[in-house]
Amino acid sequence: MSRQSAKDFDQELLILFDAYVHGTIDRRGFLQAAQKFAVGGATAAGLLAALSPDFALGQVLAKDDARIRSEWVEFASPKGSGTVRAYLTRPAGASGKLPAVLVAHENRGLNPHIEDIARRLALAGYMAFAPDALTPLGGYPGDEDKARQLFAQLDQAKTLEDFVAAAGVLASRSDAAGKMGVVGFCWGGGMAHRLATRLPQLAAAVPFYGDVPTASEAAKVKAPLLLHFAGTDDRINKAWPPYEEALKAAGVTMTVHHYPGTQHGFNNDTTPRFDSAAAAQAWERTLAFFAQTLRA
Repeated sequence: MSRQSAKDFDQELLILFDAYVHGTIDRRGFLQAAQKFAVGGATAAGLLAALSPDFALGQVLAKDDARIRSEWVEFASPKGSGTVRAYLTRPAGASGKLPAVLVAHENRGLNPHIEDIARRLALAGYMAFAPDALTPLGGYPGDEDKARQLFAQLDQAKTLEDFVAAAGVLASRSDAAGKMGVVGFCWGGGMAHRLATRLPQLAAAVPFYGDVPTASEAAKVKAPLLLHFAGTDDRINKAWPPYEEALKAAGVTMTVHHYPGTQHGFNNDTTPRFDSAAAAQAWERTLAFFAQTLRA
């Protein structure tokens, strides 16, 4: 059986799934609304399962890949949650100091997909550091539905401070080269935007389809931005133009890419919303941007 893509699902169903993923409707609400799409022997529960992540599909690098060295660490976040757990990974054969990338996950905590993203950065020659925002609630629970429920309980102000603390820890490491970037996806894309307003020392920020701060925050951004937007993503895209104008007025260096025909989450290769061509292009652009900003 071939892998399903977004084209195999009605757009209204995809919008419903996006609302479910981001907490606008609950599981029961999704199943009730999706019932009308359950035809030809399909069920609403089956549609939800088909749209949900399959982490085996998206694993590019195994946890024990000999080309990288990974470990779990804890760091202090006195203004945030107190102590936060994070995934740290580096190229195994690296000598000397490495440029660093902070990785901000989606709104389910540090799941296997984002761990894999961190390993991909390590293979590209970076030290990647991926905090788990769900640490104060026990960490990523291994279940996406439960993770979303837990995520809604987070104190977002403290969570922001956790990522600010993570950036400080990463920058202060003796094996860090001194330049640091951030990449984030969905909720993490919004976190990448917010870190760009908080960290004047940040050398690069790459939000994938992330929610934006208020326009008044744009003047605080000092890092160059590389932004990736899905073509079909009204929830995120409608908020972008005012912030874009504010960034331009502030003289922020930025490169913006829209990927026609793609859905929110197109880079996540564990779900049918994944678009392989757009994801490959966006990742290539991201690595080129980090090479320019963090290695120069």
